[in-house]
Amino acid sequence: MNNLKPLLEVKGLKKHFPITGGLLGRTVGYVKAVDGVTFDIMDGETLSLVGESGSGKTTTGKAILRLNKPTTGSVLFEDEDILGMKGEKMRRMRRKMQIIFQDPYGSLNPRLPVGEIIGEPLVVHNLASRKEREEQVMEIMETVGLRPEYLHRYPHEFSGGQRQRIGIARALILQPKFIVCDEPVSALDVSIQSQVINLLQELQSKFKLTYLFVAHDMAVVRHMSDRIAVMYLGKIVELASGEELFKHPLHPYTKALLEAVPVPDPEKRKERSLLEGDIPSPINPPSGCRFHTRCKYYAQNKFPCEQGDYELVDIGNGHFTACPYVRD
Repeated sequence: MNNLKPLLEVKGLKKHFPITGGLLGRTVGYVKAVDGVTFDIMDGETLSLVGESGSGKTTTGKAILRLNKPTTGSVLFEDEDILGMKGEKMRRMRRKMQIIFQDPYGSLNPRLPVGEIIGEPLVVHNLASRKEREEQVMEIMETVGLRPEYLHRYPHEFSGGQRQRIGIARALILQPKFIVCDEPVSALDVSIQSQVINLLQELQSKFKLTYLFVAHDMAVVRHMSDRIAVMYLGKIVELASGEELFKHPLHPYTKALLEAVPVPDPEKRKERSLLEGDIPSPINPPSGCRFHTRCKYYAQNKFPCEQGDYELVDIGNGHFTACPYVRD
């Protein structure tokens, strides 16, 4: 896979949200939601972004699609600079890049029937006549496991799992190459999660899709991912193949996340590395390694983690970590 050209290349991506205050509404600070993220995704691959809530996963996905305008950095899709695109060129690019939202309840317009919700992207991009649009909508509904006769029903008439299928159908209707899956199963019952995950994998195989899969459930991520990037406070701290990350986690934060995954065996006792303290504020993140304020290795060994910059380093076999001290 390393010999292939990436479909998506993200370099030094930052998204800082301004904080305003005072009578004149001046900028008094910034929330550094994403603060220098670099990775690539190969054609047909699933790269998962994992981390606690507030680590910058969703903001990264939306910044790539320019749903949130990035502060700085570059995003290349098929060697074209997305952040520099304007007008009609960006409009055409959006047909290739779509998103499945986390909330299957809030992401659908309750005033529109399902057929119009799924077919709206075709209207926006002026891609089909009314008859063609209805035919395409019915076809994609069948593809995602929805009955075509549901075409004129409204969102409130569907279950959570069915609503997420509607959201998936809406993302697929333009035949994109790349989809940001923003925690697509976190709001669903466990019994429904596996159905949606299996559907996403079937669709990826059928339509040759590439996913950026945002999640915090490590069990779901293990099932879905080719590679996994671990985020903490706006930065990627570890990146490796799914199998390698679960077998040989290197960064202390990654280890803590994996140790928190419950084991469904009452006979098996598992050591857990409880994270110390609260997550620091992204307004004023810690100096040096951002995780050092909660890291047990820093507390035990007094490594100089509060000094310098800690970027990802390739330790071999496509495994990158931002921690130079912990290797076992």
